[in-house]
Amino acid sequence: MIFSFAADGTTASDHAKIVGPNACAECHKQEAEAWKGTHHFKTYGEMPRRKEANEIAARMGVQRIRSESMCLTCHYTVQEKENRKQPVAGISCESCHSAGDDWIKVHSGYSGKTDKTETKAEKDARWKLAEGKGMIRPSSLYRLAKNCYSCHVVPQEDLVNKGGHPAGSAFELFSWSQGEVRHNTWHNKGKENAPANAARKRMLYLVGLGVELETGLRAVSRATARKLYAFEMAKRVDRARKQLAAAAKAAPDVPEINKMVEHAHSAGLKLNNESALTAAAEGVSKLLASITEKYDGSTMAGLDSMIPGPDKIKGKAREAGAVN
Repeated sequence: MIFSFAADGTTASDHAKIVGPNACAECHKQEAEAWKGTHHFKTYGEMPRRKEANEIAARMGVQRIRSESMCLTCHYTVQEKENRKQPVAGISCESCHSAGDDWIKVHSGYSGKTDKTETKAEKDARWKLAEGKGMIRPSSLYRLAKNCYSCHVVPQEDLVNKGGHPAGSAFELFSWSQGEVRHNTWHNKGKENAPANAARKRMLYLVGLGVELETGLRAVSRATARKLYAFEMAKRVDRARKQLAAAAKAAPDVPEINKMVEHAHSAGLKLNNESALTAAAEGVSKLLASITEKYDGSTMAGLDSMIPGPDKIKGKAREAGAVN
């Protein structure tokens, strides 16, 4: 995968296994068209020209935005060939679904048959094998969310305190996933770009809050200075704790939510408290993994009033249709 998560929540890139978005677009034409209308796609050309980006780069001693790993990690898709790293796109398919070299042929191979002749058992085995090789499917909601938050909650203290980079986006998983980045066209063969159903919306909202909490706890644990980064990350944790406490009351049949809140309050939001904060984050992580395995959102109707409304959706989703 592009982002592999270490025990402390940091990310590492697997550039040598990036196949690039063109390899995905060979079959996923509708999805690729949707991507081309997003900020994720446009960052490749637009970011190096942005005044704010260049001011941040200058403060960090970065000479060229598209050749420095500090920027490449989150803003680009980077391939490595013959020990040379080269950005090939903005945030693209593999930024979310993981570096594809190990699994791309497996997931698209129909077990050596065709879509119509592959049996259900063969299909299930194929997906299991692809996931075992690192593919992150839409059903793997926790893993997908981890990739989102690894960048939308900025993982580098100096980038904020020294560079002046914002301490993360005002990111919320449900509202951002249902906007311009939505590309739910594969299973209906491009007839529509369907929004998430009610159960999926609840899971997006809940898992998003949980990953926000986990990511914030890890960020506070690594903070070294009483400066903006530590303060902003502590605010994110506090906000997520409060929202999850409300969610626990709204969905009492999901006791794991309240347990996440308990973990989050088990460690003080202060410097030099890495061990306790990391343990709290690990506790939240295990509960999130359990939630995504145990629940599908169908029993969480109490969350509906908490889910952001249509006016909060980030951008406009592309309508499905013919591809030029």
